[in-house]
Amino acid sequence: MRPPSRPILGLIQSISVEGPLLGRLPIGRFQGCSSNASRRFSVTSKQLPNITKANAKSWRSIRQSNVEAQYFSSSVRRKASQTFRTGGIATSPKRSNTSQLLGVLFGASALAFVGSSLISNDDDQHDNENPIKSIESVDIVGEDDVRKIRLAEVPKHDRNASSKWIVRETSVYDITDFVEQHPGGEVILRACGGTIDPYWKIFSIHQKPEVYEILKEFYIGEIDERDLDGSGHVDWNVLGAKVDAVDDPFKYEPERDPSLIFRTEKPCNAETPGDLLTDFLTPLKLFFVRNHLWVPQTHESPQSITIELSDGEEKTYTLEDLKAKFKEHTITVTLQCSGNRRSHMSKAAPGPTSGLQWDVGAIGTADFSGVRLRDVLKDAGYCVDGDCPAPKQCDSQEADQHVHFTSPADTYAVSIPLQTAINPQADVLLAWDMNGEPINRDHGGPLRAIVPGVTAARSVKWLGKVSISCDESQSQWQKRDYKCFGPNIKQSQVRGEDWDEAESIQETPVQSAITKIVKAEGNSQTTVDGFAFSGGGRRIVRVDVSADGGKTWKQADLHNDKAKGSRRWAWTLWTIEWPKEELKPGQEAEFVVKAVDDAYNTQPQSFDDTWNFRGLCANAWMRVAI
Repeated sequence: MRPPSRPILGLIQSISVEGPLLGRLPIGRFQGCSSNASRRFSVTSKQLPNITKANAKSWRSIRQSNVEAQYFSSSVRRKASQTFRTGGIATSPKRSNTSQLLGVLFGASALAFVGSSLISNDDDQHDNENPIKSIESVDIVGEDDVRKIRLAEVPKHDRNASSKWIVRETSVYDITDFVEQHPGGEVILRACGGTIDPYWKIFSIHQKPEVYEILKEFYIGEIDERDLDGSGHVDWNVLGAKVDAVDDPFKYEPERDPSLIFRTEKPCNAETPGDLLTDFLTPLKLFFVRNHLWVPQTHESPQSITIELSDGEEKTYTLEDLKAKFKEHTITVTLQCSGNRRSHMSKAAPGPTSGLQWDVGAIGTADFSGVRLRDVLKDAGYCVDGDCPAPKQCDSQEADQHVHFTSPADTYAVSIPLQTAINPQADVLLAWDMNGEPINRDHGGPLRAIVPGVTAARSVKWLGKVSISCDESQSQWQKRDYKCFGPNIKQSQVRGEDWDEAESIQETPVQSAITKIVKAEGNSQTTVDGFAFSGGGRRIVRVDVSADGGKTWKQADLHNDKAKGSRRWAWTLWTIEWPKEELKPGQEAEFVVKAVDDAYNTQPQSFDDTWNFRGLCANAWMRVAI
C-alpha cells in the first residue's frame, strides 16, 4: 500500500463527511459474496475485464479488504494503460503517490455535479469508435520534454476508458487513480474526457493554491498549440463539439432561515446559533443542515423503498404502502453531526483538525414518525427474531451482520449493525414526518432513515434502498471516514490497513455544551443554559457546572420533557443560576460544563487526550469565559 499524500490528506475536509447527506460513492457489483448488498463495491467487473475466477483465487479474500481490492483494481488499470506513446518515446504519466485522497481534490461537492459530459459526444463512442478522424491525435514531445497532447485524444479518455483524463485550462491530468478514492464516487467520471473549468467556477472551493498544487500530482501534459485559439485557450470547436455551459445545480435549493450560521453556502452547511437552541424540540427552520451537494428536487427523490435480503430477494414499498401496512411510531431523537464542536478541538495543543469548523450547533432534536425498520424487514421475509451477535462477535463471516442504507438519488451509502436494525428496543425508523410535518427535502424527505443514539451520518436522507449483508458497507463514508485515531497520529501517517482496522463510529459519546449565558444585572443572578446528550440510548443523570474553570462545581437543574421512545434518544436541556456574589467583581469568570450519563460515562477534561485529525467526537469539557 502506498503512503498517503500529505497535501491531499491535509487539505480541508470542509466538504468531508459527517452528516446524513448527499454524497457520491463508488457502487458496483462484486463477484462472489452470498449477499447482493455486500457486492456493492468499488471494484466492478467492468473495471476488471481481464479478471476471472480462474485467475483470482479468492474473491472473498479481496472483498474482505476494500483497500486491497482498490489497489488490485488500480494496478490492473495501470497495466492496461501504463505506456503512453509520445512521438515514439514511451513515457509513463505522473501519478499521485497516494492511495487515500479522500476526495479532497474535487470534494464531494464539486465534480460530482456533471449533468452531462462537457463534450457533446455520444457515451458509446470510444477508442475504436471515436468519430474524430480528421485530426491527428498522436502525442509529440515538445520543448523541455513537456508532453504535447492533441485535443482529439482527450475525449477518448472519458468515463469508460481505461485511463481517465480531465483538462484544466490547457493542462491535462490523468485522474484514473483518484476516481476510486473520490468520496463523490463514480459521478466524477462524467467530467472525464472534457474540461473541468466550468465546474470550478461554480464550486469555488477549488479555487485555492493548495488545490492547484494537488492537481499537479496528476499532470501528464499540455494541449498541443495547434488546438489553441488566438488567445491561447483550448479551441474545443476543433472537435466539432460544443462545450456546454454548466447549469448551476444549486438554483433549486430550499429557502433557509437567515438566522442559521452558514459554514458553506454551496453546498449548504449551516448550524443553529447556540443561543437559539432553547427549545426541547428544535424548530424545523432552525434545525442544522449538513449537505455535500445540492438538495434534490422532490421529483428526483426516491418515491419508494426497496428491501433487499441477503439471498438477493427484493421487495419494494411505496410511501403509501408503508403508511397503510405498518403501525406508525413516533420517537424523539437528537441528531448530531460527528464533527459538532470541531472548532473547539482545533484549538487543542495538537493543532487544527480537518473539516467544517462547527461550533455547538450541528445538533438538533425532533419528533420523527414512521415505521420500524424491523417490521418492514419481517414483512419482506427476513427473520428478525433469531440470535444476532455483534459483528466482531460473529463466528461466521458469511452470516448476516450489517444493514446498508442507500440513497439512489445521490448513491450515498452507509451501514449499521444488523443487531441494531432488528432490535425492537433500538427504534430504527423509516421516517416521513418531522415534528408533525412531512420531512422537507432539506432534511431528507420524503423518506429517510432514523437511527437513534448513533452518529447522524447513519440516518440517511432520501432513502431508497435497505440491504442486508454479511459485510459492512464498503463506501467511503463507512470505510474512510467517521473513524478516530490516536492524538499522536497525523493524517499523513495513516495507511489503508489502518483505516480498515479502525472502528466506524456508531454510538456517540456523552456530550454537553453551554448555549447561553445571561449576565447578572443589579441584584439578579447569572443564568447559564445548555444541553447534554449521550448516544446509545443512555440518559443524562447529572450536569456539573463550574464558574472558576473547574476548581469547584455545582449541579445544574435538568429540564423535564416528554421524550418518546423505547430508550432515551434525546438530549436533556439544563439550567443553572449563579449568585452574583459568587462571581468576583472585575474578575473574569470561566464557566465550564461536563455531563454524566446513566452508565457514569463523563467527558474528558481536555481535547489533548481525545484529539484526532478529523476532529470527530469532540466532547471535552466546554469552557466559556465572561
